[in-house]
Amino acid sequence: MNDLLLLASLLDGPKHGYALKKQAGVITGKPEMHNNLVYPLLKRFVSKGWLNRHQAEGERGQTREIYSLTSKGKQMLLQRLGEFTEKDAASTDEFCLRAGLFGALDGEKRREIVEARSKWLDRRAERLGAIARQMRLEGWAKETVRHLRNQVEAERKWLKRLKRIARQSAK
Repeated sequence: MNDLLLLASLLDGPKHGYALKKQAGVITGKPEMHNNLVYPLLKRFVSKGWLNRHQAEGERGQTREIYSLTSKGKQMLLQRLGEFTEKDAASTDEFCLRAGLFGALDGEKRREIVEARSKWLDRRAERLGAIARQMRLEGWAKETVRHLRNQVEAERKWLKRLKRIARQSAK
């Protein structure tokens, strides 16, 4: 997911490595990506022809490496974003990354991704319901299962909203 996140951060234009790692942190709600993750990925992307790299002067006179997405890189990014496995459907982070980039994907890919996540949520709701029925949950366990079921329902409502927005934008 880190590779997709870095590449997607360049969809709106060139950035230097420090800005990319900061933006990735903001998007994920986590601390910025570590240098040992970001710079090897950027180097690999350049070698594959997915990114261009050039030097520019920074605000304080330092030299910065500026990265921009190539057409080959954008094509690969869109292809990878459109691939959404069952494992991806089970990951809130993977789903939210794609949902946040739905504007870059065509309507059919968006529908497929939302449908895959919906099916996963249905299975999760069934499992949680079975746990609630088969076990005598009390106290913290009962409260935790209630919370998880509420999360599923909240996301189902959000997916309905996404579907409605997609239909409206297709008109």
